[in-house]
This record gives sequence, C-alpha cells and structure tokens, in this order.
Amino acid sequence: MKQNGSITLFQYWNRLRDGRPAPKRSEVEPADIKSLLADTFILERDTRGQAVFRLAGTRLCAHYGRELKGFSFPSLWREKDQRLVSRLIHGVFENKSVVVIHFEGFSRGGRSNRFELLTLPLDGGIENPRCLGVISAVEKPFWLGADPITDALIDSIRVIDPEKELINNRSAIDVPSLVPDELEAPETISTLGRARRIRHLVVFDGGREE
Repeated sequence: MKQNGSITLFQYWNRLRDGRPAPKRSEVEPADIKSLLADTFILERDTRGQAVFRLAGTRLCAHYGRELKGFSFPSLWREKDQRLVSRLIHGVFENKSVVVIHFEGFSRGGRSNRFELLTLPLDGGIENPRCLGVISAVEKPFWLGADPITDALIDSIRVIDPEKELINNRSAIDVPSLVPDELEAPETISTLGRARRIRHLVVFDGGREE
C-alpha cells in the first residue's frame, strides 16, 4: 500500500478487528473515517452471488460519472480482468482476505490515470458478507471527475496477510491482465513458493515470513 487513503483505512480496520478475521459492519463508524468517505465503498453479494456496491462515496461516483449503488463491482474492469476481480472479491467475502489492486483507469475522452484499490472484509454473517474498500487516485489530474472513467486494466494485485503486513515493505506481485486458465484462484498467485512463467512473464513470490 502506497496511498494515504489505503494506509489510513487499513490501520483503522486493523484496530477495529482486534485480532479477529474481520470487524463487524456495525462497528464501522463513518465519523471515524470522515476524511476518507468520499473515496470509500461497501460491497455486498446480490442474489446471483455477484459483488455489487451497497454504498459508494461521492468522489468515487464522480470519477465514474454515475451513482454506483447497486452497480456490479467486477464490471468496472475490462472483460478480460472481470473473472479475476470476481474471484478476488469472493476471497474477501469467504476467506476474509485483504486485497490491494493497482489499476489503470481510462476515461471516456481517452485519458488515463492510475489508481490503488484496497478491499477489507467485514463480518456481516454467513448470509450477508460485506467488504469495505477505498479507491485512491495516484495522481489527481484536472479532468478527473469531469471525464468519467469507463474502463480499467489491472496492473498488479497483492493478497495480504494482515498479521504479517508491514506497510510499504513488501512488493506487489505483477500479473498479466489476461489471466491464464491455470490460475484457478487468487491463492494460486499468493502462495506459490517458486518462480514460474506465465506466457511472456515470470512471476516470483517471496513466500510467507516465518
């Protein structure tokens, strides 16, 4: 995590959970993170099992030029990345994983900007999984909020162990946007203890610290 919004929200979430896999949704107090609210969101799972926005901040909605409530979260990305995003969020819902995604967003007018996204699990019970997140613009060009983001491609992802996380001390794992079929789950990316080739790229994993 490099952006202040991600770091601040992670630290707040980590304090709330107090050693548990995730804090309860009711424990999150908007007043405690009022400086982040414009960029934060909460996801829920709809009747089809897909991740959709339950709430989204005003600046986030302005970035995308629409009200995001009820909107499909994976659909923010280009089709080739949607399957991977769906599986990552499934891991947040079901396995209480913490995920950081760096991506490039493309506007309707052909401009682009880089973003950092952090997703954090919330305990809403078996029937009502929730996810708290924030999207931070790496830079804030004059057009952002006026020229809507309509497409996005993943640059890198990172699945974090909160118990071992040292902010700004571990590298992200670069992955191609076109995910090969052999990557059957996000855990495949984060747990391999050796280098391997994915098409034209080589992916290295540093393993878990003991």
